[in-house]
Amino acid sequence: MNEKDNIEEKSKTERDLCPDGEIIYDADSGVYVCSSTGEVLDRVVDERPEWRAFTPEEREKRSRVGGPLTGTVHDHGFSTTIDYIDRDATGKRLSPRKRYEAHKLRRYQARSRVQSSIERNLAQAMNELERLADLLNLPRNVREEAARIYRLAVDKGLVRGRSIENVVAATIYVACRELKIPRTLDEIAEHTHSKRKDIARCYRLLLKELDVKVKTSDPIDFVPRIAHALGLSGSVMKKAANLLNEAREKGVTAGKDPAGLAAAAVYIASLELGEKRTQKEVAQVAGVTEVTVRNRYKELVKELKLNVPNQ
Repeated sequence: MNEKDNIEEKSKTERDLCPDGEIIYDADSGVYVCSSTGEVLDRVVDERPEWRAFTPEEREKRSRVGGPLTGTVHDHGFSTTIDYIDRDATGKRLSPRKRYEAHKLRRYQARSRVQSSIERNLAQAMNELERLADLLNLPRNVREEAARIYRLAVDKGLVRGRSIENVVAATIYVACRELKIPRTLDEIAEHTHSKRKDIARCYRLLLKELDVKVKTSDPIDFVPRIAHALGLSGSVMKKAANLLNEAREKGVTAGKDPAGLAAAAVYIASLELGEKRTQKEVAQVAGVTEVTVRNRYKELVKELKLNVPNQ
């Protein structure tokens, strides 16, 4: 029998010797004591916070918890950040020696966050991912999914020998396709120093090696974005979506660029409902050429037998 078992056995014996009526709780020291023998029978750990709050707002303000775990930070947000400070808790300015010590602590803490080549790669990639996501105005769930895909690529060794910027851009495009967020490769490439074909090559690699299944882009997903940018009403969006559904049933959308189809449908709907916009305006917002809008417009008018008012 080891020492721990001996202590537990002794505690049980003491409890047996002291009847329940003799055992009292000392709130100041947090222990159960036998009033007859004075023996400490058990210690209680108070897991409550040391502060008090009387309203939900006060409780939330005084609560000391870290941020939620997130995959968009290379260490999932576990690490602590030492702030740049020049005053202590009472508001007094720190002495030069104390400021120097705080500077050294910040430096050592920053070094401790990145200790391997993989962590260094993830740190650079997550910073690039946040930069791109901010420029593309992507929601949080897309960023989390892109970070998850990039970590899978790192685990499989797909990043080695390739540009971090290219792989990050490709993971963002995959996440957008998975979550049906209308973003094109051209839009993503516009905010990077990479070429579109390099990002597309990494995108195909991720689909193949990670066995990611993405659905084809739906032109209807691009309609709200184009219509909002042009200041069009909800009636135009609904009309454009109906046109695209009808075109899909007739097989007109097969093999066509979804952004171009959406732009043409919005253009037709704006003409029919009297909220006229030019092909140039629609093309600039959709990220396609005027020629694409014109060709898709002619195809939709012909196949759907539309009677569009004069432009």
